[in-house]
Amino acid sequence: MAGIIIRWIISALGVLLISYLFDGIEVKGVGWAFITALFLGIFNALIRPVLLILTLPINVLTLGLFTLVINGLMLWLTGSLLAGFNVHGFWPAIGGALILSLISMAASSLIGGKGRVEAIEMRRSRGGDWEA
Repeated sequence: MAGIIIRWIISALGVLLISYLFDGIEVKGVGWAFITALFLGIFNALIRPVLLILTLPINVLTLGLFTLVINGLMLWLTGSLLAGFNVHGFWPAIGGALILSLISMAASSLIGGKGRVEAIEMRRSRGGDWEA
């Protein structure tokens, strides 16, 4: 449970960061950033998998780059439904989705399910190969 809360906080900070970086993305305060991160997480859990399956052929043709468009659509959808979060235009949505994806990927790789920072320890086996 602690891992989910920490990821939620990191996502809210990411929303604040993209509103600072992109002129076309506006957040009306820290509280709205947390609400935005919550709704974005819900949309990514419920709607995004359906869109990924429906757009699988184009995703294969673009070698997965169309996933960035879908992430941008999720950000735009969140902005269109919440009064305190606005996304003005396609390119700010794509740029914001890219930054949020990088932040989420880094947070997920560093934070375990129990909310602790995890480190990968590499050591040599008897054969001389590295193993995790």
